[in-house]
Amino acid sequence: MGNNKKKVLIAFGTRPEAIKMAPLIKQFEDKKSKFNTVVCVTAQHREMLDQVLNIFNIIPNYDLNLMVNNQTLSELTSKIIQGVSDVLLREKPDLVIVQGDTITTFSASLAAYYLKVPVAHIEAGLRTKSKYSPFPEEINRRLTSVIADYHFAPTQESKNNLIKEGIPDYSIFVTGNTVIDALLQVTKMNEEKLMNEKWRKFFLTEYNIEFSNTKKSILITGHRRESFGGGFKEICRALSDIANRFQSIQLIYPVHLNPNVQKPVYSILGNIKNIHLIPPLDYLPFIYLMNQCYLILTDSGGIQEEAPALGIPVLVMRDTTERPEGLNYGTAKLVGTNAGIIVRETEKLLTDQDEYKKMAKSTNPYGIGESAKEIYNIIENIYYD
Repeated sequence: MGNNKKKVLIAFGTRPEAIKMAPLIKQFEDKKSKFNTVVCVTAQHREMLDQVLNIFNIIPNYDLNLMVNNQTLSELTSKIIQGVSDVLLREKPDLVIVQGDTITTFSASLAAYYLKVPVAHIEAGLRTKSKYSPFPEEINRRLTSVIADYHFAPTQESKNNLIKEGIPDYSIFVTGNTVIDALLQVTKMNEEKLMNEKWRKFFLTEYNIEFSNTKKSILITGHRRESFGGGFKEICRALSDIANRFQSIQLIYPVHLNPNVQKPVYSILGNIKNIHLIPPLDYLPFIYLMNQCYLILTDSGGIQEEAPALGIPVLVMRDTTERPEGLNYGTAKLVGTNAGIIVRETEKLLTDQDEYKKMAKSTNPYGIGESAKEIYNIIENIYYD
């Protein structure tokens, strides 16, 4: 095809985006005869992003390196628009591909729109229908949907959200979520004997955490802006109560680096014997940790998608979720940030085997790990059919 090859620019900036984009980048890189692939990272999350780039062996063509401590959302947005615009003017791609709901997602889409470059949105159509929950992600994804030309929705429910907003049916494709592609790839890596032993030793020597069939572990993650302040204090009180009631279990909490998370977590939970507060983990050991746990308490979006693939129940410490499929399938449950409700629902899963088995069923609404291939095939058909 020579000079008739199309050029795609794939833009992202955070660890979750990198994880979900990695399988798609590999699909495009394997088809060099049809597409030139340009990878542009904004690095709005520097260290956490780099971990994933290394795991999946992704070398960006452009690294805008925009991470600055304590910058405002408006400062970051304007820097990304300018930075991505400069790259677009230089590369002149036929298509910009963005993922999810970050400031990078929206800002790169807007930069593409200003230069009249078509946009494909991966993981389109997720909605809570609540403007500030999650903040600013809900508006980032809504605005991206207004700009995007092609919408790759993970589920039928996501597609329905887009249709209700007036997005044309012909531009929406239900493909599952590429996070499952990445998860299955990494789980396979971790199951290799040497890797498995490596992570077992890592948790034991670094954090004095031992996993066994006789000791249940609960994984906690929490970082949402809308929970800062009172919400996080409630979550911490709940975890303290759970640890005291169930002293034979261990709670493992990789604590986000944001001071709004660190301060309440360490002041309320810092001295509780069966709570392990550890630094944020790279993706490989984090997936290993997920696989060792009996139950997950989280406010993360990605974990709501990953845990059902591993057969692990999830209690979602938020008032809303843009991923209702897990609730509908019974693999996840909303518990908000009320300490009493979090404790009650956790206790139920720790003591009621029938309730646990009901949630631990392995039906996963987000696909079987073929999403990146499907998305690639659709884009190839758009440009070469």
